[in-house]
Amino acid sequence: MMEHLPNSNSKYKDVEYWDDRYKTEHSFEWFGDLSKFHHLLQDSVNKEDSILVLGCGNSAMSVDLYEAGFTRITNIDYSAICIDTMAGRHSNCAGMSWLCMDARRLEFGDGAFDVVLEKGTLDAMLVEEKDPWRVSEETARLMHEVLTEVSRVLKPGGRFVSVTFAQPHFRKRLYARRQYGWSIRHHTYGHGFHYFLYVLTKGEELSEEDSALEQRVLLEAEAPPTADVTFQEEESEDFLTNINL
Repeated sequence: MMEHLPNSNSKYKDVEYWDDRYKTEHSFEWFGDLSKFHHLLQDSVNKEDSILVLGCGNSAMSVDLYEAGFTRITNIDYSAICIDTMAGRHSNCAGMSWLCMDARRLEFGDGAFDVVLEKGTLDAMLVEEKDPWRVSEETARLMHEVLTEVSRVLKPGGRFVSVTFAQPHFRKRLYARRQYGWSIRHHTYGHGFHYFLYVLTKGEELSEEDSALEQRVLLEAEAPPTADVTFQEEESEDFLTNINL
């Protein structure tokens, strides 16, 4: 992985960086391969479900899911090079599609999928943030655009499954909005360094705790910033390279 590290974390938001990386990198797994969290997915994803994978990258996760019997999979990524490469590499997987698309503007109808799945995609979008308690207005707007689209394309009872290293007291601040129309629960996996798998179920209400969190976040957004809390001390990727990927 080291040869693919950008000189600035901001590059993780640039499609040109990913296009260049996908020209030479064969595969990379954020937060472990499917075997690390397959036991958790089985409780939330059925083999007959239609699944949308956001920011599929060159991960083997979709193919591993396919080989495990989850065959109705649509993969999107905003890198055309990635999509062309993966589509060619896995052309033998009948029923699995690969589309170049922006997660902020999903080109699907309302209620198109039973499951939307992402692993590390939102983390890449958040990589420049310095304060985990209060993301920038720009990033908050980006997250809201993506999550609104995720909610829109989910069927009633559908699940958004998010795999990340973000702890609940940080990530739920983004997910806990009544307008998305989902409930939130999470699981933990990994040894030494823990990762988190969130399951957000469309059509269920937020818990009292998560509703209260939403109100706190909204009030904080209206208040001026206070202490300067630093999440990353400098423009580096130690937070990626020092965890058990």
